[in-house]
Amino acid sequence: MKLTFLGTGTSQGVPMVACPCEVCRSTDVRDRRLRSAALIEADGLVVAIDAGPDFRAQMLAARVTHLDAILLTHEHRDHTGGLDDVRAFNYFGQSAIDVWATAQVARAVRHDYAYAFEEHPYPGAPQIALRLIGNDVFRVEPHPDEPVPESMPVELRPRNAERRAVGMDVLPIFGQHSSRLPVTGFRMDRLAYLTDFNYISDRELEKLGGLEVLVINALGHRPHPSHFNLEQAVEISQRVGAVRTYLTHVSHRMGFYAVEQPKLPAGVWFAYDGLSIEI
Repeated sequence: MKLTFLGTGTSQGVPMVACPCEVCRSTDVRDRRLRSAALIEADGLVVAIDAGPDFRAQMLAARVTHLDAILLTHEHRDHTGGLDDVRAFNYFGQSAIDVWATAQVARAVRHDYAYAFEEHPYPGAPQIALRLIGNDVFRVEPHPDEPVPESMPVELRPRNAERRAVGMDVLPIFGQHSSRLPVTGFRMDRLAYLTDFNYISDRELEKLGGLEVLVINALGHRPHPSHFNLEQAVEISQRVGAVRTYLTHVSHRMGFYAVEQPKLPAGVWFAYDGLSIEI
């Protein structure tokens, strides 16, 4: 299984528009963060976690030419604002893209993208097949393969053009983004991805035993009403006992990557855009 961090920043990204701080003016690419999202590749399957406003740029940067599904963590626009751009995958694949969401998030998607769910949508509207996440494990199945023209240059062919993809079981991990807003994380085998969490119960933490890799949000150093801060994220990492932990949804207030990374405990790293790891 391969995990690629498509974005590791907050709702406003880093650099933040109009911000004069030193971090936002950093020339270190590890300090430049698009809105948080990830790409999972496993046994020929290609799955995105979240599709925020930077979705198009992230798909281009990662050279994604085939997508089986998108998993949504919650309904905030920094995680759903790029769903219109599944149109490109619709066009080349000639079919809808599966988008997995809880009932609450699915309602928000139908509201925000009402034009995609009309009985007779206009030509070119995004084709989204909403799949509901319940309390139990759900299975993401491969998207139907589209034919690859023989004339297509090898370097432009989908990374899984001749794949034999199999489905992937996903265990939802439930928490709170705030007292009013639930959020969903995902466990896939020995990888778990949690972003925009501010609270997780002991019962849900039990689902995270035996992890090789934990991805968890850490907004900054100070406590925050809707996100874990660095201290809380590290504490959960230690409670879970993951072999490796990567911190995402990082704000400019965290400081410079090069300065803050050496301060982290062994086995904990700040993720950065474009980082790929194998699980």
